[in-house]
Formats: sequence, structure tokens, C-alpha cells
Amino acid sequence: MYDRDDKIPSIKLASVQYVILLVIGILVVRLWNLQVRGSERYLSLADQNRIRKIPILAPRGKIYDREGRVLVDNYPSVSALLIREQLPKDNAADLAKIAAGLHMREDDIRERLRRMANNQSAPFLLKDDITPDEQAFIEAHRDELPELETIMVHRRLYPKNGFLAHLVGYVGEVSDEDLNSAQYEIYQPGAVVGKSGVEQFYNEILIGKDGSRRALVNSHGKEVGKLSTDPAIAGHSLKLTIDLDIQMAAEQALEGHNGAVIAMDPHTGEILAMVSRPTFDPNAFSVRISNKEWNALISDPAKPLLNKAIQAQLAPGSVFKVIMAVAGTQENIAQTMHVHCSGSAVFYGHRFGCWVPSGHGNVELPKAIYQSCDVFFYTLAEKLGIDRIAKYAQAFGLGKKTGIDLPQEVAGVMPSEEWKARLFKQKWFAGETISVGIGQGAVATTPVQLARTIGGIASGGRLVQPHVAFPEDLPPQYVEVAKRDKQVQRVDIRQQDWLTITDAMAEVVNPGGSAPSAHLQGIDFAGKTGSAQVVSLNKRKSAGSKGDQFKQNGWFVGLTPRRNPDIVVAVFFEGGEHGRLAARLAAPIIKTFVDKQRRVRNDNNYAAVDKDGHPVELTGIWNDGKTEDGVSDRMAGGTLELPMAMPVSAHARDAACCASIRAALAARIH
Repeated sequence: MYDRDDKIPSIKLASVQYVILLVIGILVVRLWNLQVRGSERYLSLADQNRIRKIPILAPRGKIYDREGRVLVDNYPSVSALLIREQLPKDNAADLAKIAAGLHMREDDIRERLRRMANNQSAPFLLKDDITPDEQAFIEAHRDELPELETIMVHRRLYPKNGFLAHLVGYVGEVSDEDLNSAQYEIYQPGAVVGKSGVEQFYNEILIGKDGSRRALVNSHGKEVGKLSTDPAIAGHSLKLTIDLDIQMAAEQALEGHNGAVIAMDPHTGEILAMVSRPTFDPNAFSVRISNKEWNALISDPAKPLLNKAIQAQLAPGSVFKVIMAVAGTQENIAQTMHVHCSGSAVFYGHRFGCWVPSGHGNVELPKAIYQSCDVFFYTLAEKLGIDRIAKYAQAFGLGKKTGIDLPQEVAGVMPSEEWKARLFKQKWFAGETISVGIGQGAVATTPVQLARTIGGIASGGRLVQPHVAFPEDLPPQYVEVAKRDKQVQRVDIRQQDWLTITDAMAEVVNPGGSAPSAHLQGIDFAGKTGSAQVVSLNKRKSAGSKGDQFKQNGWFVGLTPRRNPDIVVAVFFEGGEHGRLAARLAAPIIKTFVDKQRRVRNDNNYAAVDKDGHPVELTGIWNDGKTEDGVSDRMAGGTLELPMAMPVSAHARDAACCASIRAALAARIH
């Protein structure tokens, strides 16, 4: 028998019972939370362990030239995908093994994980364009590394050797800095977007929409079945105004030189070719450029990533004299000017030299243009003054962006009294105007500005918007861009002054002009040369053997025919010293264009000359593009008016070059 003292006190027994009841209560509450209150959440978590969502990446739209030839394509590639739901919390061993198998640095993987920390549920590309042995590694380790998956990716395929690189641009992952800007706020870390050129400007057209597929996986993360697929939608293709034949001629012309070339149709603003040198290989960005390669590009003093066609703002040299000629004639000054050039002249107590030390002798406006007499334009600048010069230069688009549909265009500089007071809080001195008269001093332009300006002057004062995509092909979100690209501005130029200036420009590439070696037999080729100092002549001379780094830049803007041209080509030859050398680079591009037009039209009279070497031109007097105007033939022997209505469209003009016009021209030639 138990003694009464051995019995458990009732108070202790009650305490134990209450503790047991409390524990049971807690378990019941927890069970209720798990089974009832949190059932949906835990069901979702269970599904995540059972169902895997794999992204299907949309290919970007292809890019074509104006004739439908592929410029930028895609190629299939396999990338390694990391499924973070399958990555264990203590992942050091897994990351070490993954790094070894994919030939990566473990720190790089951790950095990728850090960047994607804000989007925990989404898989992300761990390594692009993996090799067959890396694919085999993933397949062989699926059981022990369920977090690894492979995915098909369409990579960008660009032309080789940097062909068209600056115009087309490149793609790359959005950076942390990008994600903080409004342009990229809709994208997630890891997204591949356009980073420069057409790829960036028209990214919304080209990018497409990613899809996904849902797969059934087992407890080891191995796929055991397919559930559903939401297909990707490929990006829209984009047709550019670029003519591949003209582009090839421009690339070849600038090969081995630094600088830029831009060719444009002055009737429409369509860019036919754009080249910048030195160039880079955009294919290096299609996968993922290394830090070493990137640092080499951005630290290169030649600036290979700079699109000099729209971003190099430099003194235009004597090409600016065409604008001076327009300003001088419209202000009724230049027509009656007679200047004797002895090789230099004194203005405001300073001697200003001419590029021909022995001088040009007696000079009037036409000779001043085709022989590029500095003294004549020094004198004209003194008579005009800086504000009248700036008025015409700004009217023709200098000192402001052209609005071309490419990112990072610069505005250049057109100085004036107001400009200097606003920026430097200083007074403009009259002596500063003299250098401006020959495109030096504070004047800074871009090749695309000069192409638009000189093409506009040769078109009778009609300025169009440069663009690289056809406005009518753009989707609704680009409606403002499309409207802008169709805009036409007009600057009044009296017809007789227009004839005088354009005839003088045609003499530039003839014997007696500043670039006779660029002459093209049988083609009505006109233009203006320019040379621009990088530093003062004294500084260059004091540099001695290192003075070559300060060589003058060569410029040339050429066109055909001389009036209402069908093409204008601006050439910036970095360190080219003489404008005539830049003209030699432009000549084969002009010839390629004319030869192609003659083949297309089957018309040997296109931009032709008569038996005495005088030009025979098809010159249209174009309006704002909404209606049609007449076409006239102007030549040295008089003017023959042809009652032929021709549409503004360049393509329609080609078709409208009919038998009646050819017959009239043939009668004048033969």
C-alpha cells in the first residue's frame, strides 16, 4: 500500500493538467492556422515546389535597309538559368560547384544574386551563351543542382568589323543606374534592352514581349511534366532609310581614317548612310561585355563609342562660307563686294592670314566660294557683324539639334552677342567676328547639321528633318516622332543669289576650284571644302614632332545635282588637314549613288552634262510636301521650262522621270 505521503498533491496535478491543456490549445490553434486560415498560402507554396515557371524570351525584331536587306538579325543561343526557389539557404557548396562547372567566379554569381534580390520569385540568366561542355555539366548535375536550368535565347547578330555600328547601336542588360531612370523603369533587373543607336531609340518597337511555360517538377526539382505555355511575342521588325549600297561605299571611303560620313536625301530627310570611325564591334555586347573590354573602349582617346556623325561638335572651317554667302547676299552686301587678296589682311589691329599665302588676287563672290578665299569672307564678316551672321546660321539649323531619331545628338554652338553675355557674362568683341566668318572661333557644328544646312541651301532654302526610320511605318507611340520627321522649314533665298552660290559650289570640284581632284566626269557634282584648326598655328608649331596630333580637320559637303540635290554627303576627316582630301572621300559615295540611280532609272541623263561639259539637271522647286510643283531644266545656255508635275516623294520622282522629259533633255545634249 502507498503511504498517503506518496500521493501527488492536487495542486501539482492541476498545474500539469493546465499545462497539457495549454499545449494542446496551442497545437490546435497552430493546426487551425495551417489547415484553415493559411491553407491558400501554403497551397501556393506547395505548388511552387511542384510547379516551375520557366521564362520564354522574345527575340528582338530584325532591322532591314530600305530595300528589305537584313542589317541586324538574331541567332539561337543557350544560356544557364538560375531558379532561386531551388537554391538552398546554405548555398556556399552549391555556388562553388556551379562556379567551377560554368567557368565563372563565385563572387560574380553572388553579385548577380545581389542585383536580382528585389525580384525573388523570378529566375534569371546566370551565364549567357554557354558552351556544350557547360550544357553537359548542367544535365549531369540536375539531381544535386536542381536550381540550374538551360534556356534558349535569341542573341543579336550584327555585321562584322563595326559596319553600321554607331547607327544601329547595341543591346545590353539594364544597369542599376538605368533602372532609376524613367526610360527603363518598366523593366526588371536582367532585362536586355537597346543601349545606343537605333536599338535604343526604337527599343519599344524592337523588344517584343516575353512568354513563359509552366512545368511539373518532382521533389528534386527535376521536370516530370508540362502544364501550359504562354508563347513569347517577337519584337516588330524595323525598316531603315539606309541604302546598303551607299552605306558600303561610305564605309569603304572612310576605311583607315578617323572621322564621320553622313549621306542624306535633302528632299525627304532620309539618311542613306552614316559612318563614324573609329568603330567598335556591337557583337561584343550581344552576350555580356567584360569589364576589361568596356574599360578599354571608354578609356580609348580615339573615342570609338562616340557617333561623330551626330556627336562630334567641331569648327566647320570653310564649309561655313556657304552660309556666309547666303547671309551676305540676302543682306545685299556680298553681290557687290570686290576684294583684293594678297594673302592676309588687317582687321581691328590684328593680321589674319589666308590659306593661300600668296593670295587670290582680285576676288568676287563666286571665286571666293570655289577658291575659298579667307580674306573675302573676313571682310564680309566685318560688314555683316556677328548677330546678322548668327541670324542666318541659326535659321539654317546651326547651334541646335536637328532632331534626328537617334539618342545623344548634340546641338553644337553658334555664337552671338547674346550667347556670350548669357554664358560668360562678357561682351562680344568685334575682332572675334572675323574668325567666325571662315567657320572658326566659337562656331561648332556636327556633320549631320552641315548635311542638313548645305542640302537645304542647295534646295533653295528648304530644310527637312533628318531621320533613319520611315515615319509612315512607325507605331502610334511614335506619332510625335513621325510628325516631326515630316516637318519642313523654309529660309528665303532669292533665286539669282541661289543660282550664283550653287554654280560657284559646282566649280569647287573643277580645275581652278579648291578640290579639283574630286571631280567626277559626267556627273553634276558640287560642294564646299573646309579645313579647321584644332589649336592655334603657334601652339602646333611649338609642339614640334608632337604637332601631328594637332593636324587640321578636313571637311567637305558635296551633293548632286547642284540644285535641288537628290543626295548630300557630309565628310568630316579627322586630322585630314585639307578639305580637298575630304572631298576625295565623298566623290566615290556620290558616284555610287548616281550609278545606282542610272541603273534603276535606266537613264544615262541622270545628273548628266552636255557635250560642252555644261550640267543638264532635273531640278524641282519643291514645296512643303503636300502638293506638287513644276520641274525645270536649268543649264548654261538658258532655261527650258517643262510643264511636268512631279510628286515630292523621291520614289515617286523616280517613276515620274518620263519620256517627255528625257526627250527634251536629249534634244539639248545631242
